[in-house]
Amino acid sequence: MRSRLLPLLIVLMAALLLALGLPLALSLAAAQQQKVVVDRIDDTARFAALAQFVTDAPSGSRRTSTDERLAALRSELGSYYGVYGIRSGVFYRNGSAMANAPDDWFVPRTGEVRNAFEEALLSRRSHDPRQVWPWQRSRLVVASPVIRDGDVVAVVVTDSPTGQMRSRILRGWLVIGAGEIAAMLLAVGAALRLTGWVLRPVRVLDATTHDIATGRLKSRVAVGGGPPELRRLARSFNEMADNVEDVLEQQRAFVADASHQLRNPLAALLLRIELLALELPEDNEEIASVRTEGKRLAQVLDDLLDLALAEHAEADLRLTDIGALAEERVAAWSPAAEAVGVRLTGDCPPTTAWADPITLSSALDAVIDNAVKFSPEGGTVEVTVAADGDSSTVVVTDTGPGLTDEELARVGDRFWRSGRHQNIKGSGLGLSIVRALLMAGGGSIDYAHHEPRGLRVTVTVPRHGES
Repeated sequence: MRSRLLPLLIVLMAALLLALGLPLALSLAAAQQQKVVVDRIDDTARFAALAQFVTDAPSGSRRTSTDERLAALRSELGSYYGVYGIRSGVFYRNGSAMANAPDDWFVPRTGEVRNAFEEALLSRRSHDPRQVWPWQRSRLVVASPVIRDGDVVAVVVTDSPTGQMRSRILRGWLVIGAGEIAAMLLAVGAALRLTGWVLRPVRVLDATTHDIATGRLKSRVAVGGGPPELRRLARSFNEMADNVEDVLEQQRAFVADASHQLRNPLAALLLRIELLALELPEDNEEIASVRTEGKRLAQVLDDLLDLALAEHAEADLRLTDIGALAEERVAAWSPAAEAVGVRLTGDCPPTTAWADPITLSSALDAVIDNAVKFSPEGGTVEVTVAADGDSSTVVVTDTGPGLTDEELARVGDRFWRSGRHQNIKGSGLGLSIVRALLMAGGGSIDYAHHEPRGLRVTVTVPRHGES
């Protein structure tokens, strides 16, 4: 869940920072250019004030070189160009120069300078030139009219390089970018903390749910941090788990008590049947049938008690050589297999696992018993032990009739038996007891088809204890 929530938060925060950063960057560029434009407007206004009182007009005659104002204007323009590198000039309406610096700079026929010049002729001062961006090598043109007696008699034009302005804009953008990156890193850190704080109770709840689903009913959610809604959910979950455990405990107690209490009356009933049988012929079929059903009922009660105890018992986990244990069970069941004409073999290399030896022995007994019971005469039952990563397995395969896909889905259910095997001795509780015993120790049992025919049963136990 965190891998899905965190990218969403990061994308939203990145979009927010971009939404704030882009206008700020544009505003910075506009402010830097506006500062330069205002400065150039002040300069052109000062030059226009000097040029306003220069009286000689362009003509074929040589200009009056003694005009002190014209000399002062030319000196100012020259100094301005020499210090700042900004081309500037005062031009009459027809475009001829009153004074300019450098001397070879004139108003071109087209371009940005000509547009600014013509705009000033209309008595409009440049105030909003086109924005210059850091990647553009353009110049900044500002023009102001020279007005005398209400008429525009000349125009002051400045053509400024924009290198320094573009550098300042770029530095400002770098600062903004660094701030955006720092804010993004801070936001990612905050998102990590936030998602961790929000999802930690969910992870704990998920782990606890898994524990309960796998048989560890004592697991509970530690109600700690997180939003109030999740803390309330954790408390509600714990209450539900307590109620479920109480119900299951009552169910186990009922099954155990019922099976225990019924054994005595059933034993007395079987004794009376045996006494009654003494008064009847030995080959009486009804007595034999009643005796068989009574013994079957006694076996069912014993299995019910074993199931109740298995679901309630705590596993005594220890480091166990399951290879040696499986080899021991193969040796113990070999005589019974030989008696019915079934060949029982084992490939049991030394393999350690974390298991309850008694529980695992009981589980293997039940599985091997079923495999031998359902294998035909001349069949083979193989027991194989292997280790794979964090778990060890004991695989029991047989060459019996096997199960269909529908039967595989139900095998291990309480009191369930295949319709093809109803005439074979059993209560239908053996594999349920095995599953309960294995789950108590963190193990599992799985069923699959064995090719070309038969059933494959895999008992899995963990190789490491819980930390």
